[in-house]
Amino acid sequence: MLPDELTDPEHDIPAGRHVIQAEEDLLTARHAVRAAAVAAGFSIVDQTKIVTAASELVRNAYIHGGGGTVTITALRDDRGRVGLRLRVRDEGPGIADVEQAMTDGFSTGAGLGHGLGGTRRLVDDFHLDTAPGRGTTVTITRWKP
Repeated sequence: MLPDELTDPEHDIPAGRHVIQAEEDLLTARHAVRAAAVAAGFSIVDQTKIVTAASELVRNAYIHGGGGTVTITALRDDRGRVGLRLRVRDEGPGIADVEQAMTDGFSTGAGLGHGLGGTRRLVDDFHLDTAPGRGTTVTITRWKP
């Protein structure tokens, strides 16, 4: 268990790991993230931000990484703030040029190219771990204000 995982029994925030292998898994992941955000007491705006970020990441894992997993973790920091951490991981080809991939307008597919850069702007913490040939893991955190 991470030291900042939420263990307060008054919060019943759905967490867990979801496998992304098929198109319908994208919707399942979105619903799981929304349920966790609602349970954490996020406003509708903050729910929308984290669900949108999750949607971009799981779609990338599915399309570019051939599938993967999303792990949802409820958090509490040392100041008592509640948050959600999402870790989206795939075993795909990795990202050869991270700087280019983070640039708005860049896309290797048919999308608009706002995925990673847009995701970074929607969350409080964003960490990308990737390399050619070893897949990609994106970890994001959104804190309830």
